[in-house]
Amino acid sequence: MNDGKPNWWSRPSTAPEAAKIPSPPPADGGDDGDGDFPLPAPQPPVEAEAVIEAGTEAVVEGGTAEISDASRPEAESAPGPEPEPVPAVLLTKEQPADAPVADAPQAPAAPAQPAPQPLHAPDEYRTPPYGEPGPWAPAPPVQHPAAPVPPQAQASVPPQAPGPVAPVPPQQAAVPPVPPQQGGTAPWMQYDPWGGAVGGVGVLPAPAKKSRKGLALAGALVFALVTGVIGGGIGAYVERNGGLTTVELPQADGGDTDRAPESVAGIAASALPGVVTLHVSGGGSSGTGTGFVLDTKGHILTNNHVVDAAESSGDITVTFSSGETARAKIVGKDTGYDLAVVQVTGVSGLKALPLGNSDNVRVGDPVVAIGAPFDLSNTVTSGIISAKERPITAGGEKGDGTDISYVDALQTDAPINPGNSGGPLLDSKGRVIGINSAIRAAGGSGDGDGGGAGQPGSIGLGFAIPINQGKRVAEELINTGKATHPVIGVSLDMQFNGDGARVGEKGKDGAAAVTPGGPAASAGLRPGDVITKVDGQRVHNGEELIVKIRAHRPGDKLRLTLTRGGKELTKTLTLGSSQGT
Repeated sequence: MNDGKPNWWSRPSTAPEAAKIPSPPPADGGDDGDGDFPLPAPQPPVEAEAVIEAGTEAVVEGGTAEISDASRPEAESAPGPEPEPVPAVLLTKEQPADAPVADAPQAPAAPAQPAPQPLHAPDEYRTPPYGEPGPWAPAPPVQHPAAPVPPQAQASVPPQAPGPVAPVPPQQAAVPPVPPQQGGTAPWMQYDPWGGAVGGVGVLPAPAKKSRKGLALAGALVFALVTGVIGGGIGAYVERNGGLTTVELPQADGGDTDRAPESVAGIAASALPGVVTLHVSGGGSSGTGTGFVLDTKGHILTNNHVVDAAESSGDITVTFSSGETARAKIVGKDTGYDLAVVQVTGVSGLKALPLGNSDNVRVGDPVVAIGAPFDLSNTVTSGIISAKERPITAGGEKGDGTDISYVDALQTDAPINPGNSGGPLLDSKGRVIGINSAIRAAGGSGDGDGGGAGQPGSIGLGFAIPINQGKRVAEELINTGKATHPVIGVSLDMQFNGDGARVGEKGKDGAAAVTPGGPAASAGLRPGDVITKVDGQRVHNGEELIVKIRAHRPGDKLRLTLTRGGKELTKTLTLGSSQGT
């Protein structure tokens, strides 16, 4: 009777019906033996059912499989009721043909007889009656690789309890898997819960594709290395061989060539046309010096020691900055001031240099020197004023003192060398503030820059005659041919080693040391007095006293401080005048 639901839910199974339900083996899930069984997975709805019995054919998609009694081995003799035939696994249209068949439960062997039909329709949920174990279902597939088993190999038989042993059907041939592109799926391996070995035909997982990232990275590194080597080689070749094209070096355009008037370049550009180079010969000697133009009449100021060789019958050639040359003659000279004036004629376009005021010069002021050191005309150097009122003497080669010059000089560190003598020392506005005259050489004992022994060149100690003194002397030389010197009318003891300038006991050739009626006699000076200050400035020897007096004009008043008999006295006198040589 089939009323749409399993009848065996409403009553207990009889002994023959229960015998037809195979008992599954115990599960591996516990050691207490209380029979923890995994629930079988729900199966899809069965469209058609077929019972496979001994001696019948099972309809399988794609073919038939026959199970014969002859293929089963005879069971060993055992007492007890005859066992029922082993029910075959149900195959439905929902199950693929290549799905593995699970091992059937073992049952006692029995003589062949017609197989009885089941009393009830198969339960699609495999639900056991009253909690009893239900029909055995295939376990979930195990997805681990296993070595393929030959078709002839028999499935492992699980150990059985003592009793009748049912014959084991032979291993079915493996159904070849249908490739995925043909609509099939790879077969799962058959899982045997009792045995240690995996039965059925296993399918190894497809080998993973080798990653191409490593190869791509290695290729990129090799490519970078090769290109780097090639690029380095090309770069080295280009560097060593000047490139592959014509070399064109970058250069600034012409731009503005003008310079600020107070810059060294501006001062030089303005002053060079008024500076000349003198070449002097005569008396068996020759020399080179420098001068600068005083006016448009052709008067040129220079040092006396530059033109001294041409005093009588010598020759003087003047070369301008433009390269034009002219002959010159001496207008006047003075040994005591070491100044001389020469004149050129027949030259037009002369540029006279402006004169400054040396009394306004301060230490540290920038200066520019122009000259012809070692006959290198139009040489420009620059520096600062290092000191003022530096008393120096130059000359003295004649031995009688007539060629000695006394200068209250401006000291500068602008490089001055032999040949710069007579050239202008300019301030920041291009005005003449001094006449370059002497240098102090390393290891040398004399002053001057005539190029003699002991005058190797500049060491940063140059001296210039202040332009205020040079202007007065130049005017006198141009106007009268002679220059006047201020005097006090005493003879000095140049051998005195004490501090100050001592008035001698007797003058030259036995004359009186203090000139009768002279400025010193009128002021009350006596032989043996030691002059220590002039207008409050210390003097340490006779040369310094002469320098301080020569820095003034005849007629100027001086305040002298002196010591007499251990007492300090102050005397005021008016400077006299003498004709220079």
